[in-house]
Amino acid sequence: MVPSGRLIWLVALGGFPAVVLEAVVPQVRVAAVALIIVIVIAALVDGMLRKRALAGLKVELPELLRLVQGRQACIPVTIHNDASPGRHIRIGFAMPPGVEAEPDEQWVDLPAGISRIEWLCQPRLRGTYTIGECYLEVASPLGLWLVRGAQTASLEIRVYPNLRDDGALLALRRGSESLHLTRQIGRGREFEKLREYSPGDSSDEIHWKATARRGRPITKVFQVERTQEIYIVIDASRLSVRSIGGEAALERSIKAALTVGAVTERRGDLFGIAAFSDRVETFVRARGGKLHYSACREAINSLRSRPVSPDFEEITTFLRLHLRRRALVIFLTALDEPVLAEHFERSARLLARRHLVMAATLRPASAQPLFHDATIESTEDIYRALAGHLAWSKLREMQSALARHGVRVALFEPESFSANLVNLYDDVKQRQLI
Repeated sequence: MVPSGRLIWLVALGGFPAVVLEAVVPQVRVAAVALIIVIVIAALVDGMLRKRALAGLKVELPELLRLVQGRQACIPVTIHNDASPGRHIRIGFAMPPGVEAEPDEQWVDLPAGISRIEWLCQPRLRGTYTIGECYLEVASPLGLWLVRGAQTASLEIRVYPNLRDDGALLALRRGSESLHLTRQIGRGREFEKLREYSPGDSSDEIHWKATARRGRPITKVFQVERTQEIYIVIDASRLSVRSIGGEAALERSIKAALTVGAVTERRGDLFGIAAFSDRVETFVRARGGKLHYSACREAINSLRSRPVSPDFEEITTFLRLHLRRRALVIFLTALDEPVLAEHFERSARLLARRHLVMAATLRPASAQPLFHDATIESTEDIYRALAGHLAWSKLREMQSALARHGVRVALFEPESFSANLVNLYDDVKQRQLI
């Protein structure tokens, strides 16, 4: 409870002059004292009636709100006023750090009954947040005090990555368009149907039992295999917090993973996801359907970088134990540190004995060929360019070393990470490498 403007003006225009007159003019002492007593009694009585100010007010929020990062949204607020109409209240929420309210507080004139307002907000950071309390401020019955109180709320806000960024939307559109346009190499491996023999059909495509039953040559028709398992493995260790191209590497990896998941769902393949640091953070077995895609999105939506080194041995052992059939496993990790690259190489060779293993890494801004950038103006620029060339050369050597063991490492630009990852998946499907 805090003094209102009405009480301050009442004391300033009535109480203070009465005190001065009581001390200076003895003739009006009785009247001045009476006025002071009236003001004090009114303030005390109004303060004792403060509980009536918040009586009959109830604020309701939805249980769950799903928002998209960087896209303005509204929080629906329902206010029940079971007391007198015409109440003027101030309402505000303790917004979580990843969501900004616009504005922070609002003044609302409430009629009797139910009122609904839309509270603008701007989700800034991906993750899951909660709003647990709503704060109210209402004038007391005589308006001399402002009564403040809090009500319990239970709103869960889930902020998902914006797939319109990082070229993800373009990758999704291209993935849908190429569903029927991509030319497959080879005849396919999955049996589709039987048909009459046509000149030019290979002898190994003839179904001999059907030929014997029907008395004429019958050929087997194959199609490209569907429902193959695709796993995206996200590195959430210390290097994932680095900003590459103006955004953290982990955020780009999550967007790229969800983009590939959406494309595989449209292609009819099974999509699974895993995340690790020095331990396995989350794992969702490959399945199909939109509900499963939502489950994968929920599993990594609260993923945060941890200041630890990645344990490639732990995640590869886990995958070897839990993946029952041959799958495409794509690691989204950073391999520009020689020690980490060596650990990944040793672990990936074991996993590649049964699965098709690939790694996609974001190219650091400094890792580039020596003469890629000709703007050399000082000695420091020369040394910086030499350091970048050495880092780029180490990455190329690692690519060659892993390629000899059947592990492909792709170095992508940050701006087109999602699109290039979809291209990598398309290349595997086209060549039927799984």
